[in-house]
Amino acid sequence: MSARPSAESATPAATGRRDPPAQIRPLLKWVGGKRQLLPEIRRFYPDRFGAYIEPFFGSGAVFFDLHRMGRLKDREVVLIDSNADLIGCYESVRDHPGPINDALSALATGHARLGSAHYYHVRDHRFNPLRDARRSPDGRIAYTPELAAMLIYLNRTGFNGLFRVNARGSFNVPVGRYLKPAIVDPVRLHLVSAALCGPRVRLVWGSFDKVDTIATRGDFLYIDPPYAPLSRTSSFTAYTQPRFDLPDQRRLQALVVALARRGCQLLLSNSTAPEIGALYDTNHEARTSGLRAVRVPARRAVNSNATKRGPVEEFLITNIKAES
Repeated sequence: MSARPSAESATPAATGRRDPPAQIRPLLKWVGGKRQLLPEIRRFYPDRFGAYIEPFFGSGAVFFDLHRMGRLKDREVVLIDSNADLIGCYESVRDHPGPINDALSALATGHARLGSAHYYHVRDHRFNPLRDARRSPDGRIAYTPELAAMLIYLNRTGFNGLFRVNARGSFNVPVGRYLKPAIVDPVRLHLVSAALCGPRVRLVWGSFDKVDTIATRGDFLYIDPPYAPLSRTSSFTAYTQPRFDLPDQRRLQALVVALARRGCQLLLSNSTAPEIGALYDTNHEARTSGLRAVRVPARRAVNSNATKRGPVEEFLITNIKAES
């Protein structure tokens, strides 16, 4: 196994100073990732809370931000996602960062030599067959370090970092247009592994409904479901498997209202689509439970037309008082 590098650079500068500590960042690009929205989201981090729970973990931008700030030390943390590949990959990163880094180095060498031909060979002849072989009847995928490295490689070299499967369940994202994709990043890999290795951090594969049996009064939940589309051509649910449609948004809203009444501290992100406004902004049940919808500026990065990846407004729905 490769040696675990330090979170700080060990190479002193000519002046004798060390580089500043490396900052933990999400390992995977994911549709709806929240790095760009963090300045707004941070305003709603509560001063005090019990456990921290995410029912739609995705790229984990908020979890890693809270971890970086030291806000999760000695707390129970539950990270849930319904994507079996995502949870399987994170479990492998947590347990085997060294072998994953070695496998990524080999994949990067192949990509530098063969480019898109290497991408499609890995996707179709290595990743998808091994992924199928490691899938159990209930849908869980037992990720190996090799499989995790291939998912990270495909994520960093595929189109827009999407995760999408076809009707047969095979990953089918085309190669992206990157001149020098950053495939190997051992410091980030080991920082993410260390964050997930926390003694009270749990990775859970399953539906967002699981939080109903986990969350208690005072817990802080960040909830980031697939967004309701603003138009027929802007649907983020097209990139999720299975889809997350209006009945799912309604089921989530009922759970969020129940959690608010339980005394949980909630922060939820979503689009400003009319149906989301009707569920949270003008909804009597949501309002009487203490929830309010705040519009914040954001940028959308997923659109086949690059000229349409621009600023929009999104909802942050919460019962937490914002910092001024």
